Amino acid sequence: MTDILRWGVVATGGIAGAVTSDLLLVPGIEVHAVSSRALAKAEQFAGRFGIPRAYGDYHELLADPDIDVVYVATPHSQHHEVASAALRAGKNVLCEKAFTLTVAQAEELVGLAESRGLFLMEAMWTRFIPLVRKLRALLADEAIGEIRLVRADFGVRAPYEPAHRLWNPALGGGALLDLGVYPVSFAHMVLGVPSELHVHGSRAATGVDAEAALLLGYPDGAQALLSTSLLAETRITAEVVGTTGRIEVASPFYAPTAMTLHRNGAEPETFRHELWGNGYTYQAREVVEQIAAGEVESPEMAWADSVNVMRTLCAALGRMGVAHPASQTSSGP
Repeated sequence: MTDILRWGVVATGGIAGAVTSDLLLVPGIEVHAVSSRALAKAEQFAGRFGIPRAYGDYHELLADPDIDVVYVATPHSQHHEVASAALRAGKNVLCEKAFTLTVAQAEELVGLAESRGLFLMEAMWTRFIPLVRKLRALLADEAIGEIRLVRADFGVRAPYEPAHRLWNPALGGGALLDLGVYPVSFAHMVLGVPSELHVHGSRAATGVDAEAALLLGYPDGAQALLSTSLLAETRITAEVVGTTGRIEVASPFYAPTAMTLHRNGAEPETFRHELWGNGYTYQAREVVEQIAAGEVESPEMAWADSVNVMRTLCAALGRMGVAHPASQTSSGP
């Protein structure tokens, strides 16, 4: 491996384009190849971003000996299939969230990466946004005392199209895996793994979750109140409340540019930080730095975190009666 990490992008949808444009901004990264089930789409994507190689099958991309890192941007239903194949091919992996469809799949990916000494990370870019790192530093310094409550929401009004990935169970659709993963991961980041879970919501005609509210409980009585929806727009904000103050994270809390600290008896203090590119640059730089250091996981988005978030998501989906196919037989993106 050279000092430049050569990346291969699997899939050509909206998130793939947004992340690829940011990859091109990060020193130490060369976007070397892209794949799609339709070669014409891969070629169009490659032309758009100046990518040297385009493939009509992700297996061809994985067989490319010049690729060091694979970015998996497929629908959720194919994350495990593509990421596991990439790891078996000896590639480091950045995989979109939600990480997989099941806890077992998440654990299998971790086991593959560990056994092969390869870097693997869920693309929860929020963890690396500067103001979110600032939030963690403030909490570590007990700026608001003991944390008692986390509140976060992420809801949009999405047109109901049964075949669309958001509503299609075969593609891992539903509010929780697409949007709810953000508030759930945020709560895990702040409070850790919950000891209790209460869920309320509704399902769409296709069987996926259309909306959900989660109450996460912790042994000391702390709690997280989380909501997600494909039926209605929410504020998309987050708040952490402690015994001596609170921190409000402005919308969109998953990539904030403003955050306000309210200490009891003091004037509010607002922190601001504009994003570099679309904001995916920070997680890309994390991948570069961790691989350069010889690490196989990021301490800020550790393997255990991804597995535990999947455990909460899957438990919530199970209690709502939502079942996604655990695997797909398609040839991939």
